[in-house]
Order: sequence, then C-alpha cells, then structure tokens
Amino acid sequence: MQEHDLSYVRMEMINAREAPLRERGFVRWFRVNLFATPLDTVMTLLGLLFVAYFLPPVIRWALIDAVWSGPDRSVCATVAQGGIQPDGWSGACWAFVNAKFSQFMYGRYPVFERWRVDLTAVMFVALLVPLLVPRVPYKLWNALAFFVVLPLVAYFLLVGGAFGLPYVSTTLWGGLLVTMVLSFVGITVSLPMGILLALGRRSKMPVVKMICVIFIETVRGVPLVTVLFMASVMLPLFMPTGVTFDRFLRALVGVALFASAYMAEVIRGGLQAIPKGQYEGASSLGLGYWQSMGLIVMPQAIKLVIPGIVNTFIGLFKDTSLVYIIGMFDLLGIVRQNFADANWVSPQTPMSGLIFAGFVFWIFCFGMSRYSIYMERRLDTGHKS
Repeated sequence: MQEHDLSYVRMEMINAREAPLRERGFVRWFRVNLFATPLDTVMTLLGLLFVAYFLPPVIRWALIDAVWSGPDRSVCATVAQGGIQPDGWSGACWAFVNAKFSQFMYGRYPVFERWRVDLTAVMFVALLVPLLVPRVPYKLWNALAFFVVLPLVAYFLLVGGAFGLPYVSTTLWGGLLVTMVLSFVGITVSLPMGILLALGRRSKMPVVKMICVIFIETVRGVPLVTVLFMASVMLPLFMPTGVTFDRFLRALVGVALFASAYMAEVIRGGLQAIPKGQYEGASSLGLGYWQSMGLIVMPQAIKLVIPGIVNTFIGLFKDTSLVYIIGMFDLLGIVRQNFADANWVSPQTPMSGLIFAGFVFWIFCFGMSRYSIYMERRLDTGHKS
C-alpha cells in the first residue's frame, strides 16, 4: 500500500482569537446603540449637547451650592460658599429635608414608638427579598409568611392596643409609612381579586358576568379621587347609626377596589391571548375548569401580561398620593404640609422637598420596572433588550 505524506496536515486546532475591538465591550455597545446609523449619530450628538447645557447648572444647584444642614430657613437664603450670587442664584435647601426627614418617613407617629415601624420594615424586607430571588427554596412558606403572617403582625405592631403595645391612631400615620401600607395592601389585594374579576367577566354564567362587568366598568369609569371621596365621605352616610370605619381603612378599601378593576382588564387581555388549543388540551386531559385555569391557562396568561401588571402596580404606588384629598398625608402630602412651616419658608424649600419626594417615588418605581424586565427574561416571554 502506498504511504501518503501527512506532513501538511495540522495536528492541533488553532486557538480561538479574541474578537476585534469594535465587536466587543463598550466599543461595540457605543457603536450599536449610539452610532449605528447617521441618524443615530446626529441624535447622540444632540443629546450630548443637551446634557452639557443643562447638567452643569443642575449639579451646581443640587450639590455645589446646596445647603445640607442648618437650624432654620436662614441657611437656605444664602449659598453654601458665601452670600447670594449676583444673579440671585442659590442652591438646594437639603437642610429642610434633613430637618424634616423623620416626619417624611413616619408622619406624626409617636417618636418613642417608631421602633415598631422600623421592625415592620425589617420584616418586610427580610421576607420580600427571598421571595423575589428564584433560587431561594421554600417559596410556598415564604409566600404564606409574607402575604398572611406579615400583615397580621404588622397590624398589631403598627396599631397596637394589644400585647402591651400602646394604641397609635391611624390619624397620626403619615409619610412613607402611609405610602408603603397603601401600596402593599393595594398590590396584594388587587392581583388575586383582579384574576377573579377577569374570570368572572369571561364566565358563561350571566349573573356572575353581569356583576363583574358592572363593577369593572363602574370603577374604571371614575377617577381614583372620586372613589376615595366616596369611601371617606359618602360611605358613612349609608352605614347604620353608630357604625363607622377607620378613615385609613376606608382609603385602603377604595385603593384596593380601584386597582382590582384595572388589574382585571390586564388579566383578561392575557386570557384572550391564550390559544383555544390550550383550553381544549386541558379538557382532553380530563382537567376541570379550576384545574385547567390554575395549572395551564392562568400561568401562561400572567406571563404574557407581566408588563401590564407591573405598570398597574407602579401606577397604584404613585396614585397613593391622592389620599391627600381626604386629609391623609402620604410622603408627598407630608412634604407639602411642611412647606407651611414658618421656620423653613424660603424660595428653595418647595423645590427641594418635591425633588426629594420625586426621587423616593422614582427609586421604588424603577426597582419594580427593572424586576419585571428580569422576570420577563427569566420566563422567556419574548422580551428583547
């Protein structure tokens, strides 16, 4: 047999070479996202000019010339680096925020009892974080502790009147405490109630369908301010003599019902997007209505409408500021109330307080938005970014 010369055959694979600089790292990101086309390049340059024009004055107002501490409004009438500028410029009055920070967080909650609010917040975070992390085990027990045990414990901690804790009226609550309680209860109640309303609206039973349709369309047809006003002012007029409800409880009910109506339409949109074959497949397996909904249809529907669900949650969180109309002071309401404090009246006080409140709202809303994007990617809903 003739021997073949294999000297020209490579016996080892060539090592993989690193991708070109323009195809990796920050260079690729800038090229793809900012300079991909001539139009993108023009828009990027215009954006940079816009930032260069507006950012320095904002930094100067918010950081360089800002006043960070002081006893009263006199410190906010001057610039931190000496005197009022010739053009009347003065920096942010963060001293106002610093002095009123406790009120912004707790309202008029008794000072010596605020440890109860802090303990509730610690328990809230300790149960929420493992619930949001997919790899943490025992999700069922975690959910039961968060949605069932925590509200009961928080009620007795915050309200008191039992177990040796002094009673604290909800009229003393305010600030971020009210915002968080209203949004937590609204979110916790609106999702399951919205699911039931959506199923009821798609029900083949005429009475159930009619009740759900009337409720959803009635609530969605009026603004939240009207719902809160009805719950706070009109509802007691229909109650028997001597029967009344706590005003904060009425606000909780109003917010939860309002959010449930909007959530029902979001869930209904997800149910309508599920192919008919999924329902038929569940029936072919011998599953009943609730089994097919709970095991096959509803998980797919909720996965499809994650952006709509989170959007409703974000809107609910921001709408809690409307309780100001019925005499309750959430974070924004307590900030606005403190504008009338004669010790802190200055031209910079309102802007500083409103920016602080807006920043707090933005942190929570941005966090919910980013987590929804994470869940979309994890559940593979086809989201691209």
